Amino acid sequence: MTDELSDRTARPSPDALLRQAEREERGRLKIFLGAAPGVGKTYEMLQTAQAKRREGIDLVVGIVETHGRPETEALLAGLDVVPRRRIDYKGHALDEMDLDAILARRPALALVDELAHTNAPGSRHAKRYLDVGELLDAGIDVYTTLNIQHVESLNDVVAKITRVRVRETVPDSILDRADDIEVIDLAPDDLLQRLKEGKVYVPRTAERAIRHYFSPGNLTALRELALRRTAQRVDEQLLTHMQAHAIAGPWAAGERLLVCVNEDPNVGAMVRYARRQAERLRAHWTAVHVETPRDLRLAEAGRDRIADALRLVERLGGEAVTIPGTDVASTVVDYARANNVTHIVIAKSGRSRWSELLHGSVAHDLIRCAGDISVHVIAGDAGDPIPPKTVRTAPVPRTPVEWLPYLAGTGYVAAALGAGHVLRLVLDLNNIALVFLTAVLASAVTGGLGPSLFASLVSVLAFNFFFIPPLHTFTVADPENIVALFFFAVVAVIASNLTARVRAQAVTARQRAKTTEDLYRFSRKLAGVAAMDDLLWATAYQIAAMLKVRVVVLLPEGETVAVRAGYPPEDVIEDADLAAAKWAWENNRPAGAGADTLPGAKWLFLPMRTGRGAVGVVGIDTDAGGGKPGALLTPDQRRLLDALIDQAALAIERVNLAEDVDRARLTAETERLRSALLTSISHDLRTPLASILGSATSLNSYGPMLDEAGRKELTATIQEEAERLNRFIANLLDMTRLESGAIRPRTGPVDLAEVVGSALERAGAILAGHRVEVDLAADLPMLDLDSVLFEQVLFNLLDNAAKYAPPGSRIDVRARREGERVRIEVQDEGDGIPPPDLERIFDKFYRVHAQDRQRAGTGLGLAICRGFVEAMGGTIAAGNRTDRAGAVFTLSLPAADPPRIEEEASP
Repeated sequence: MTDELSDRTARPSPDALLRQAEREERGRLKIFLGAAPGVGKTYEMLQTAQAKRREGIDLVVGIVETHGRPETEALLAGLDVVPRRRIDYKGHALDEMDLDAILARRPALALVDELAHTNAPGSRHAKRYLDVGELLDAGIDVYTTLNIQHVESLNDVVAKITRVRVRETVPDSILDRADDIEVIDLAPDDLLQRLKEGKVYVPRTAERAIRHYFSPGNLTALRELALRRTAQRVDEQLLTHMQAHAIAGPWAAGERLLVCVNEDPNVGAMVRYARRQAERLRAHWTAVHVETPRDLRLAEAGRDRIADALRLVERLGGEAVTIPGTDVASTVVDYARANNVTHIVIAKSGRSRWSELLHGSVAHDLIRCAGDISVHVIAGDAGDPIPPKTVRTAPVPRTPVEWLPYLAGTGYVAAALGAGHVLRLVLDLNNIALVFLTAVLASAVTGGLGPSLFASLVSVLAFNFFFIPPLHTFTVADPENIVALFFFAVVAVIASNLTARVRAQAVTARQRAKTTEDLYRFSRKLAGVAAMDDLLWATAYQIAAMLKVRVVVLLPEGETVAVRAGYPPEDVIEDADLAAAKWAWENNRPAGAGADTLPGAKWLFLPMRTGRGAVGVVGIDTDAGGGKPGALLTPDQRRLLDALIDQAALAIERVNLAEDVDRARLTAETERLRSALLTSISHDLRTPLASILGSATSLNSYGPMLDEAGRKELTATIQEEAERLNRFIANLLDMTRLESGAIRPRTGPVDLAEVVGSALERAGAILAGHRVEVDLAADLPMLDLDSVLFEQVLFNLLDNAAKYAPPGSRIDVRARREGERVRIEVQDEGDGIPPPDLERIFDKFYRVHAQDRQRAGTGLGLAICRGFVEAMGGTIAAGNRTDRAGAVFTLSLPAADPPRIEEEASP
């Protein structure tokens, strides 16, 4: 057996060789992976590139972001930099990597920084990783950088750790495609020191980053994620290398555990032991069941235990695998060596010594064949067994005897008899026996075991009667012929058994392949469904189609369960059946027809369970006319139903979790807005009210004692603060109108100069401490606007500029024509908008922190601007000035159609 195993494991894996060949046909991808920004990914990539350049490698810089770091920019010296491609987007010039220029240049190596970057609209690919894929397919090697928080599968984990949702992600397949991953690691304390020294962000941004994202705990968690994800990829590369080079292994670079599953009553304890052992070893674990010809003769209880054990493995987080084989030990060892398994867990045999001597011991064979793999043999009676089924199953109906295969077998023997009479003239008697053996094999292939045994008996009798002297009698005169006839009969019986067994295995394999295909299609269908109603309908239809039953699916509603889907759709369940469904839901156990509880019900109800508990109930009924006593399903049908219910339950839990996340996000957003509103109201109402109350009190108490100038100052204060309060109330009302959809712009031709003049006059008091420059092009057309709404937009933008620009600075209002639209800019000379705030500047109640103090305001003005502008068919964007410090708000609005001048009709 050992030599046979060596021969099998000495052959390379075709799949691994195919993956290697595919990698050789394209460029190589190396990812410099970091736990967070600032760890030095770009610096390390450029250092490696400089070393490659000195070796004579032809390389180019596709795109590298230095972020103004002098030490990083110094490493670009001597490297061939491909000029970036400029793309105009909403009046802004964006620089992107010139993919076509790199492809035309065809270097051996290209440097592409920030793999998760989103390209500007109008680029060939939406994401930079797609650009990298095209470079690789063209045979160009690529060096790139990536932070662990941008990996798609880790997005939720990172958001939970850092409380920041990363929008730019790359699929995990990119990491799986990488030929090399180099982790750029930096201790949290060192990274925090780099932040404080301004080597990652500007000081103001760095301080905010340290408070929120770059905490020591966050950095440690991200660091562990980066190391673990890289270790997982390295482990996959090691396994592929071993399979491609036919290395038997195991190479214990990482622990892998395999548990053998069989029909033993205590297989559940063995699975749970393997789970605990995998946790101790921090190892990936797999459960393997070897399906042998003996499985076809197993009792239904044994088949149930195997199916339940494999389901238990999946619930506990392991991988369940079923593989065909003839010898359990050799098949398990083959699988273990092919997958670099380091530990095998198997239960101690409970059979007697004599039984092991006669039938062999899988545990002993495993220990003898395992080689360097550790084998754990645990007591067979440890732990709790898997609970027995609580639903009765119908016995498998006996297949009626079909006489056609027996007639076909008789025909095969008759044909062999005729051929034997013809061949007797030229062949010996022993060769004629092979003709009858062919008839036996044909009967086994077409009819199975019974017809083949019948054909064996008829062949022996025919061979004796027609070919063994004395002819035409069943007497055998020559002792040698007796021996020949005896061994012919033995060979015929053995051959018929083996052929019939292979035929039965082939039939079973076809049935299993069809079931597996149906389950796979069902799984894919569920994966693509997002709405709960669609998911439930697909579940009901699939169960009804595969099991030929009527189906209803019930989900909890308040204190009970209610029918949410069914097939056929018109099915209605009675109150008694609904009570059984409710009991199944509350107790997480089957109820109804064929179950131990409420067996008088018409329907059988089975809970849909996941690791978190029951998520719903499935009801089935096979009788369209009314209740039917007894079991509804055969054991095979019950196991198939369990598999379908498990898949549906996981899909329902996925949809529920998605809805829970949406509700939690909505609740958090509502709470944030409520808090912001209360904070804003408490500040922005109290402040002007306090000024008004103070001024009014002073006038009332000390009015006669004040001179005219003092009274005018107090009166002006009351008026100013009242106007400020009025603006605040107006903003709240405008936002309420926007969110309720009550805003209906009354657009028409509007002269921009008039609206700008009106807005400047209205904001005169606010802009008193600033210089305002208006530059409107002479060729401006009329705009198709609501003049009232647009005046409010300009007023809010001017108010915002006055708040964030220092006194005495200049505020510019400019307008230019761009085709059929007009571009309007409001510029100030303040500190500008921090880059992290550009995306949120138009959110409700969001205010930018200006230096060390918070400007007065509600955070609604810009949100109202965006709502009004978009309602009028325009766009608004925020940015920073390029000629000096300051912010710029850019509006793009449609021009009005020129008025039609109707010609007077001729007299």
